[in-house]
Amino acid sequence: MNLIIFTTILLLGFTTYYFGRKKALLIQNTNTRLTALPKFYGYYLAIWCSIPAFIIFALWSIFEPTIVKLLVLTDYSNQGYLSDELNLIYEKTKSLARGLYSGEVTVFLEDSTAKYQNLKSIAQNSKVVVILSIIIASTLFAYKKISNNTRTREPVEKFLNAVLFTSSLAAILTTLGIVFSLIFETIRFFSVIPFFDFIFGTHWYPAKTFVRDASAEVDPEMYKDAFGSVPLFAGTFFIAFIAMCVAIPIGLLSGIYLSEYASKRVRKYAKPLIEILAGIPTVVYGFFAALTVGPFLREIGINLGLEVSSESALAAGGVMGIMIIPFISSLSDDVITSVPQSLRDGSYAMGATKSETIKKVIFP
Repeated sequence: MNLIIFTTILLLGFTTYYFGRKKALLIQNTNTRLTALPKFYGYYLAIWCSIPAFIIFALWSIFEPTIVKLLVLTDYSNQGYLSDELNLIYEKTKSLARGLYSGEVTVFLEDSTAKYQNLKSIAQNSKVVVILSIIIASTLFAYKKISNNTRTREPVEKFLNAVLFTSSLAAILTTLGIVFSLIFETIRFFSVIPFFDFIFGTHWYPAKTFVRDASAEVDPEMYKDAFGSVPLFAGTFFIAFIAMCVAIPIGLLSGIYLSEYASKRVRKYAKPLIEILAGIPTVVYGFFAALTVGPFLREIGINLGLEVSSESALAAGGVMGIMIIPFISSLSDDVITSVPQSLRDGSYAMGATKSETIKKVIFP
């Protein structure tokens, strides 16, 4: 339902744009001078049609689940249930309403489910009525205000500036939220784990700190030798070294070929194909390493009489090397092509071959 409402608001916004623009053109056809281009009248009407509706839609979607939950659990709140028990009852109610509940169905659960379904139906219908009323009222208000004296460009530009400012603010707040969450979680972590035990610890085994009962008191000895960062850093550097061993030769040689040896026709198709690797999401590389490369290396190791894990650093480093080949290749290509042609010509004039020019002039 929410997707339908969202799509409807968008479609009505696009539709009202043409109505506003059409009215502006009709006014212009009467040899009346407008204060802005006709498209700004369309934007003006579309903003008045869609933005108030989007605000109501967003606020309704945020507060509706909480209000419905409070109304459904009203009958249980006075019976001495704890908050966790009330949450469990509400989850059972939602599961039963969706036909996903397979446990015992009591009379109280049936009543709460019927109440939940009734409240959801009322909320959805009310949402549709309120949003449509807002759309009609705001659109008619803005449509009647459109005239040759209506200044529409300034409000539209102010709205766009507000959207840009809000987007920038959201990006900044998201970054600050990530930074502060990391700081707070780090403080909590080091309040339990000594800093030097983490930095110089040689064992990483967080599974030993898992408990069955979260309410039970945790023995501080469980944390000992469980969170050592040395294996993490060693594994990271080892994987990075393997990745460099894969990416640097292939990327450098491909950059040399594309810049010095490849024809324009080959370069036209080869360079975009290599850069396609840069557009593949990292999660795809992760699945490729876990499902294909890791088992493949494990089978090779077994055939050679070696014990190789499918989660080995060789698989991770190799796939990471493939992932950064486009970066190395593009960087090498840019560096090589930036060498002045006069240096190449001078090398050729001295009798050097192309390979000697690359090794003795371009690389240095």
